[in-house]
Amino acid sequence: MNKYPVITAEEAARFIHNDDNVGFSGFTAAGCPKAVPAALAVRAEAEHAKGNPFKIGMFTGASTGDSIDGTLARAHAIKFRTPYQSNGDLRNAINSQDAPYFDMHLSHLGQMLQYGFLGKVNVAIIEASDITDSGEIVLTCGVGIAPTLCRLADKIIVELNHAHPKAIRGMHDIYMPVAPPNREAIPVYKPSDHAGVPYIKVDPAKIAGIVETDLPNEGGSFTPVDETTAKIGDNVADFLVGEMAAGRIPKSFLPVQSGVGNIANAVLGAMGKHKAIPVFEIYTEVIQDAVITLMESDRVKFASGCSFTVSNPMMDEIYAKLDFFKPKLLLRPQEISNNPEVIRRLGLIAINTALEADIFGNINSTHVTGTKMMNGIGGSGDFTRNAYLSIFTTPSVAKGTNISAIVPMVSHLDHNEHSVSILITEQGVADLRGKSPIQRAHTIIENCVHPEYRQLLRDYLKLGSGHTPHNLHACFAFHHAFNETRDMHNVDWSKYAK
Repeated sequence: MNKYPVITAEEAARFIHNDDNVGFSGFTAAGCPKAVPAALAVRAEAEHAKGNPFKIGMFTGASTGDSIDGTLARAHAIKFRTPYQSNGDLRNAINSQDAPYFDMHLSHLGQMLQYGFLGKVNVAIIEASDITDSGEIVLTCGVGIAPTLCRLADKIIVELNHAHPKAIRGMHDIYMPVAPPNREAIPVYKPSDHAGVPYIKVDPAKIAGIVETDLPNEGGSFTPVDETTAKIGDNVADFLVGEMAAGRIPKSFLPVQSGVGNIANAVLGAMGKHKAIPVFEIYTEVIQDAVITLMESDRVKFASGCSFTVSNPMMDEIYAKLDFFKPKLLLRPQEISNNPEVIRRLGLIAINTALEADIFGNINSTHVTGTKMMNGIGGSGDFTRNAYLSIFTTPSVAKGTNISAIVPMVSHLDHNEHSVSILITEQGVADLRGKSPIQRAHTIIENCVHPEYRQLLRDYLKLGSGHTPHNLHACFAFHHAFNETRDMHNVDWSKYAK
């Protein structure tokens, strides 16, 4: 480390100028720098107080911790932001149009940056557990697009975070695809395959300085499993066991991808408890608490992902038992973890969460009532379109029962019915494979919709005609009722009748 200047976070922030594009390491809060972004927000506020403009473009792997998205949103320092976020202050800035935001499939970002579609990367800020004089950067608990950022950035600032042990070296597999037209196959044939090297190799001359920190992760805790999420998890596990019995899933099972959040944790927990499901492997983007728990109980034998999106106590557990976990865990760039080629080759069972679904099998993952961005599409599209089996889960209702998660037509479309095989709620399972639109509608209504909304949706189908029997006057009646009365029950189909 003596090769590089050791600087303060405030000194590092001075390398970044108004209108620069800045890339941040990490994926979710895992592996994200914390000290320099916070200092950058302070600098932005000081410049604004002087009447000077100061905003930056922001490239990240996915969502980040509050030290990046929260501080910079509150400082009104965002020129644009992509590709995924989950911070409340940033969400407010996006929906008030203070922070321009464009949503993207996570597997596309690295490639689009390399092709120059999104502009230049001026500075990369990378959290590391170690760095060598020859320019080998060993990341911490998240990879994201850090390898691409290091390749493209004019300058690299390294946050050397001593809260992460140097011994984590070997848990990363940094492999980057070459550009077309001579792109080779990615040599990953099972989740445990190593295709690259355990570090990012950079030109040491690009490293502007090292900021030493010992800041802990900003990993939050997960809501405990409740009756609804437990039932969704049981329904998923029972469905997969049925698929094995029918011979549609091999007896040895298949690798699993699971989205982020409480439902995903509940689903994995239920799969681990179901003794008819054999010990399985994970190939995903976020490795969550449930995966680590299942690994300790010998129900998951290997997990490949892009980040350890775990609570801080669970991260401490991994580091305390590094000899046990190191041979069983691997972190990759999102260009590989979310790559359609690898997903299709491995035959993944993809399990993602819907914000809203409609009776024909279309999924809204991102927008509340079609207008307000929640988080973003993340990697759900990468996995959904290319999985062996694509499953979406959601509670059937929210806000008590005032919101039905299943509506006549989704208010925003992220995944169309061609990509969705199975829909599962706490009510039951709708297998949509090989069904026409009207057959899908009846299957979803009878199996997944909350009982209080089934008749309303049956009645909606009577208002339409054609191959996909929508009524364009009535298809958003659930949303209108909620916006007007805060209750989707208050739908009057008579005013839409022919």
